[in-house]
Amino acid sequence: MTQTTETPAAAGRPKQDGPPRLRVHRAWFVAAVTFVTIIGAAAFRSLPGLLIDPLHDEFGWSRGTIGAAVSVNLALYGLTAPFAAALMDRFGIRRVVAAALTVISVGSLLTVWMTAAWQLMLYWGLLVGLGSGSMALAFAATVTNRWFTERRGLVSGILTAASASGQLIFLPLLSWTVTRYDWRPAAVTVALAALAVVPFVWLLLRDHPADVGQKPYGATEFVPKPAPVQGAARRTLRVLASAVRTGPFWLLAGTFAICGASTNGLVQTHFVPAAHDHGMPVTAAASLLAVIGVFDVVGTIASGWFTDRFEARRLLAVYYALRGVSLLFLPMLLAPSVHPPMIFFIVFYGLDWVATVPPTLALCREHYGEDSAIVFGWVLASHQVGAALVAFLGGVARDAFGSYDVVWYGSGALCAAAALMALVIRRRPAVATGSPAPAAAAA
Repeated sequence: MTQTTETPAAAGRPKQDGPPRLRVHRAWFVAAVTFVTIIGAAAFRSLPGLLIDPLHDEFGWSRGTIGAAVSVNLALYGLTAPFAAALMDRFGIRRVVAAALTVISVGSLLTVWMTAAWQLMLYWGLLVGLGSGSMALAFAATVTNRWFTERRGLVSGILTAASASGQLIFLPLLSWTVTRYDWRPAAVTVALAALAVVPFVWLLLRDHPADVGQKPYGATEFVPKPAPVQGAARRTLRVLASAVRTGPFWLLAGTFAICGASTNGLVQTHFVPAAHDHGMPVTAAASLLAVIGVFDVVGTIASGWFTDRFEARRLLAVYYALRGVSLLFLPMLLAPSVHPPMIFFIVFYGLDWVATVPPTLALCREHYGEDSAIVFGWVLASHQVGAALVAFLGGVARDAFGSYDVVWYGSGALCAAAALMALVIRRRPAVATGSPAPAAAAA
């Protein structure tokens, strides 16, 4: 992680005599701040699964109604991401992320005073959804693309793992708070956690290596900071219009929709109430979900390392196939207590939770070049649409059938389809660093 850093003459700093100094590149500090930021924002992603039963008991709202609010949140989380990536090119990373964290905090705090289901839709669905969408993985993709030309797979894996780390930190705390006190103190905790990260973002995060007179990590030449891109919304839609004419986009969007359906929409939202249906205490089920976060960190960082060395589409096929197998076995493992087969599932599934992100990012960079962060934002939108559908349909299935079994089996079958779709993605010749790959390239 050390690299000789030399500020170009254009940066206004004269060269010094003597051998160059070796020190940690500023890119790693930016990555560290991004990691902490995503951890702080991950609190809001730990809460929805803990709210279903308390809101159902207090207000009498059906699980389908509560799931619909979670669906709005998840859908906006994805649909906002590509526009947020373009806004970062227009206004800078710091401003967009600081504003997003503030919106998350306000939305979460307002839920404390809600009395009707439409307010849950507005506060948690709309406000937190919009704010979280601007803090989505497109944020990690933008930081990775700007600050690194080497170790991109590893860095994207580390930043993706930050969300799991946040889940590991906040989920046990929030579940204990909900069980011992009420869901309202948990909502306040989420609001304060998001707000606490804002000073770190504003004071420590930088938009581009040129802001501090450095080259991106691993670059051989100094990269000037590009001018702000006007018309962020138009550019976002233009990139989408170009990408939808290519085969890889639809395959990546399809596989990532299934990824969202089988993680955020299914396990993150419905695992705790499903385990509780079988007699498992909420705190125990939430702890298992947090343990998934532990192994997710390991699996995602390892996936980033693999992505730097192996073919991304084959990695995706393996990840989806293994995830599908694990979900098919889950209904047989749910019980009132935690037993060794359940622990094995938690470890196995956790290693695969978001291991799909680094190879998906790599394929976006391979096929779409400089537009890859925005294209990945649209791919992420499909991820959240898939998550939103299953978050809603999972609640409806539980109301209709009295269990979640049909949802587990259906998600396992979808993962098998995603494995086949990943193998269909064609390879594209490597693109030189800094040169755009035309989004309209044939599949």
